[in-house]
Amino acid sequence: MPASARLFLALGASALFAAVALGAFGAHALKSELAPGMLAIYRTGVEYHFYHALGLLAVGLLALRLPDSKPLRASGTLMAAGIVIFSGSLYLLALTGVRALGAVTPFGGVAFLLAWALFALAAAKAR
Repeated sequence: MPASARLFLALGASALFAAVALGAFGAHALKSELAPGMLAIYRTGVEYHFYHALGLLAVGLLALRLPDSKPLRASGTLMAAGIVIFSGSLYLLALTGVRALGAVTPFGGVAFLLAWALFALAAAKAR
């Protein structure tokens, strides 16, 4: 199996594990601890975490066919970075109430957008 496929499949599976754990933590431990608005912010972080962890699996699967694709590797890297920046900032915002963390979140959103554009480019260039 190509190293890039192995990397992104492992990252995707690990990110999905974390998303399930963080989602369960939010649903059980935080439900009574956070204000409804902060819980909604936390859930948004979990939701996008899940979507993009699945995206990492898609990158890994496509990397089986396109192991040398630079746009595909960049897509996977940006998806992973987006999870950390976008979802991570929302988790921290919800848990700490520090509103300034919300200023970081759009950078993660841009990483997600670029990741999907590069994924599309890699798929379009495939033979």
